[in-house]
Amino acid sequence: MVLLIFLGTLFFGLALGVPVAFALMFCAVVLMTWMGLFNPQIISQQMVTGANSFTLLAIPFFLLAGELMNAGGLSKRIVAFAVSCVGHIRGGLGIVAVIAAVVMASLSGSAAADSAALAAILIPMMREAGYNVPRAAGLMAAGGVIAPVIPPSIAFIIFGVAANVSITALFMGGIVPGIMMAASLIIAWLIVARRENVKPLPRCSGRERLRATAAAGWALMMPVIILGGIRFGIFTPTEAAVIAAVYALFVGMFVYRELKIAHLYHVLLNAAKTTSVVMFLVAAALVTSWLITRANIPAEITRFLGPVLDNPKLLMLVIVLLVLVVGTVLDLAPTILILVPVLMPVIRAAGIDPVYFGIIFVMTTCIGLLTPPVGVVLNVVSGVARVPLGKVIWGVLPFLAAQVGVLLVLIAFPELVLVPLQWLR
Repeated sequence: MVLLIFLGTLFFGLALGVPVAFALMFCAVVLMTWMGLFNPQIISQQMVTGANSFTLLAIPFFLLAGELMNAGGLSKRIVAFAVSCVGHIRGGLGIVAVIAAVVMASLSGSAAADSAALAAILIPMMREAGYNVPRAAGLMAAGGVIAPVIPPSIAFIIFGVAANVSITALFMGGIVPGIMMAASLIIAWLIVARRENVKPLPRCSGRERLRATAAAGWALMMPVIILGGIRFGIFTPTEAAVIAAVYALFVGMFVYRELKIAHLYHVLLNAAKTTSVVMFLVAAALVTSWLITRANIPAEITRFLGPVLDNPKLLMLVIVLLVLVVGTVLDLAPTILILVPVLMPVIRAAGIDPVYFGIIFVMTTCIGLLTPPVGVVLNVVSGVARVPLGKVIWGVLPFLAAQVGVLLVLIAFPELVLVPLQWLR
């Protein structure tokens, strides 16, 4: 009965169009009333306790680093570097988009920000070269969702806090799956774009390639510093976020000199707005998470999934299908915060590695960013590229299929995640 009340009140609030954070608080109030625990002081205490986390400090700093990266010229130099390497290949601008998406993913960790930057820089170039623009926009969207999988990842930070799992391990474990996602996009792009009559870019000379590499060198060093520092225990993920923000600020202002003091107000304001939305959502979700534990809802879910607990791969497949369905109507952060507290006891009961589960779960929620009707990344790319949303949805389908294919391969062969993770740890 408690489970029905939880799901009923949550989806009732969402159906009315109530923001997710307020829907979660409404759900918490109803649950507390049903359980005879209603006390406004408990709600406020749990919200403050939930948000009062050193680990969560990484979120505002990584968001700030992403804003500084785009405003300071790091993004466009990364794209220029990729163009100099593969832009002359037939269909090369699509490969450029995927390579740039991977590099930018290792800088910001925000799918929407990376997709917007890629679309703003590359769509005009692809339109001029004669590419199918809706398909190119779909590729930008699919490339952008790699960002929450390749570290540093805001999604992994939220998952780590919600599930009490090592964020450093999640960061290290996301590298190989993120690269596999990128490789699948390149293969899908080469298949669907092979018949397009496009004009390749002129081949860059060795000197031009060296010049582009040197110009992007400062930007390319950023992921090396962040991931290397985390891997070798020099700093924590939270400290890495601060270093990333300071590094992006320094490079944008004093090396590339595109980030002016007058720009800082808008950069800080945008980062603060996004941070406030995410942190309020986290605080509200952790109240609901506390009540889920008190109501023993995970035990009910475990009993419901009992027939598949002895088959981890089948259990993972069932959970992935559930998350894909939820992802059609919810954004990434709410999906993590609502489902993870419910599912983690089931995962532990089935003997599944929590880090492996976290990586598969985040990958699945990222794919949800490409599915209508919500499709946050699709809407961002549609707006930036000035392509109708319906056409972008059709354009993204081959790449959505490629991402789902990678997901199924990782479910069938968990060793592809666990073996590299053991070495990287």
